Amino acid sequence: MKSLAAQFMNKQFLKFLLAGGLAAMINFGSRFFYSLFVDFKIAVIFAFFTGLVSGYLLARYIVFEAGDHSRSKEAGYYILVNLLALAQTWLISVFLADLVLVSPLGQENGEATAHFVGVIFPVFTSFLGHKYFTFASKPESH
Repeated sequence: MKSLAAQFMNKQFLKFLLAGGLAAMINFGSRFFYSLFVDFKIAVIFAFFTGLVSGYLLARYIVFEAGDHSRSKEAGYYILVNLLALAQTWLISVFLADLVLVSPLGQENGEATAHFVGVIFPVFTSFLGHKYFTFASKPESH
């Protein structure tokens, strides 16, 4: 098995970062739209699911080769891995917004900064989850 550092030092991880970066921008940007209609805490969740759909499509067609799962099972696993990311994103975003950043930066800038940090945080856990769970293939026997 590759070392942990080797897991992140390859072309696939670079493609994951680019695809994930685009999905994160969609996530981050859509939160401003949702905030026009709902509270920040709910907007973060709506934005997460907008990013989730775009992220799945990008990961499925650009980053990972087809695994051994059916598309519906693969999509289900993708959602499960990202529920952990949602928890990480939401907890970090809300914690930073409520307790750290809003007072010194003001409401809008504090929430934007908090959400940005929350979106970035689960990159590594998500990559490993998708590589070894969502898009996993059975090892070839020799």
